[in-house]
Amino acid sequence: LLIVGVLITVFVSADAQYVLDGVYQKEHTVKRRVIPYAHLREGDVMWLKRVWRRIDLREKINYPLYYPTTPINDRQSMFDVIRESLLQSGTMTAYSPGPIGVDDEFTTPMTVEEVKGLLSSIDSQYVEDPITEELELVIQNVDVQSAEVVWYEIKEEWFFDKQRSVMDVRIIGICPMKEKFNDFGESQGPQALFWIYYPEARYVFNQQEVYNRQNDSERRTLEDIIWSRQFGSYITKESNVYDRFINEYKGGLDALLEAEKIKEMLFLQEHDVWHF
Repeated sequence: LLIVGVLITVFVSADAQYVLDGVYQKEHTVKRRVIPYAHLREGDVMWLKRVWRRIDLREKINYPLYYPTTPINDRQSMFDVIRESLLQSGTMTAYSPGPIGVDDEFTTPMTVEEVKGLLSSIDSQYVEDPITEELELVIQNVDVQSAEVVWYEIKEEWFFDKQRSVMDVRIIGICPMKEKFNDFGESQGPQALFWIYYPEARYVFNQQEVYNRQNDSERRTLEDIIWSRQFGSYITKESNVYDRFINEYKGGLDALLEAEKIKEMLFLQEHDVWHF
């Protein structure tokens, strides 16, 4: 009877692993290939401008990148995808933003242990024992949660390709950011965690589905969302002689107007190439 019971348990467990949560087996996304970039020569680039922009995941248009904050069967947030690729599969490489968080040139690769130390911290506090009523020191690991990462910094280059006669854009890097607090619990603004080289990340994002508000059978991937620019963002910096961000010389409403001015300049740069 004992042997029969063990065999039944094994068979039931094996069958449970193959339960299909849906009406069909999804194969399209996992077999997709990344769309290659068009060939680009230095001689074909007539004009180029490097731009930094910030994605705020609290905006409604960016919800597909933010939710679910806890991974579910067929979906997970963009940060969870990045973390899994860094710590488990090793398909991405993280680059340090430097001691003050401004290095975005992919100069210092981070090891897996360094990433683990960055995404996990040790917290200690005294907790009252319900039996002895004495305070005991409790030490526990606190991991960075997906819900805490509410910004992404993007570095991209806009250029006019005279060979194809198009204004094009390519993302160079992407940086997840979370809010930083001091010892008194006061907010110190966004903190850069690490930089990811986007041409490398495309192969991972291309196989991760995101929610489609219109049709669950036609879900897009993270790569589709970013490739087609289906996200909201605002410009924080353009290449300049001082190498400074907009908030270093503009503030409040003036900073927003300056960002819109740069966006309009990119539009006019393409528009003015054509003559009718």
